[in-house]
Amino acid sequence: MIVEPISNINLYGLESYFNECASLYDENRLPNKILFSGKKGLGKSTLAYHVINYVCSQNEDNKYDKINNIINVENKSFKLIQNNTHPNFYLIDIFDGKKNIDIEQIRTMIAYTNKSNFNNNPRFVLIDNIESLNKNSINALLKIIEEPKKNLFFILIHNNETKILPTLMSRCLTFKINLNFEDVVSVSNKIMNKNIFEELNENLIPHYCSPGQILRLINYANEKKIDLKNQSLEELLFNLIDKNSYKKNIYVKELLIDLIQFFFLNKYKISNNKTNLIKIYHYFMYKIYNTKKFNLDEESLFLEFKTKLLNA
Repeated sequence: MIVEPISNINLYGLESYFNECASLYDENRLPNKILFSGKKGLGKSTLAYHVINYVCSQNEDNKYDKINNIINVENKSFKLIQNNTHPNFYLIDIFDGKKNIDIEQIRTMIAYTNKSNFNNNPRFVLIDNIESLNKNSINALLKIIEEPKKNLFFILIHNNETKILPTLMSRCLTFKINLNFEDVVSVSNKIMNKNIFEELNENLIPHYCSPGQILRLINYANEKKIDLKNQSLEELLFNLIDKNSYKKNIYVKELLIDLIQFFFLNKYKISNNKTNLIKIYHYFMYKIYNTKKFNLDEESLFLEFKTKLLNA
């Protein structure tokens, strides 16, 4: 079961990061600019929503449960953010039909921040997937976060596909989010409310994966009625490529790319020609990067991988 970060009332595995942010706020030392950076699927956006709810619900009934790291579903801020009507919260992300965060989204956000804050409570701007900001968007963002207004907080979410722009990183308190494999399994078990290895073969998940990646894999298998306990990695890759599911679902496409990387890792462990394998790996990773960046044909890329490596 995959729960969107905005609706996730539980926080698993990232409690220490939350506690640090909460303590800074309680001591009136929370910086105006915070950056959560780490692999996709670790729960960075969920962490951001929990920090925001903790602050925004301070003076409300049913406020944030700091002891158990749970958002009370009856709290006012949670309901307003769910409905996108909270006057003190603004979200920027990649929305349907777009491939990046454009300058107009930043300009609209700037207009929001220039409006008077009618209740004098803290305001939050959450920018998810900041690696998708284009050059003009970054320049506009840098200007507004250089000297943010009083009681205005920016939380930026970065996924480790690309390096963070140094000029952006230097302006923020940066939290590098990470979970070891044991924590990843523990978090996944809590979210699923069962042992994930009852659902899948351990050889299908790399030790550098995230809970989000595991849940996407299990979710896909359940939809397609795939038995992950008795499926090899190669069989799963064949399945994903042949059924073209990645064309309709961005999460399936991300899952496919994750598994291709895992495929190379497994081959590297047993290869007698590691130098050549590394060259092939970089060749496909470069093609994947360009396919994303320039919106190139994905089908030919994945079919080439299947022909040259899976069939071989």
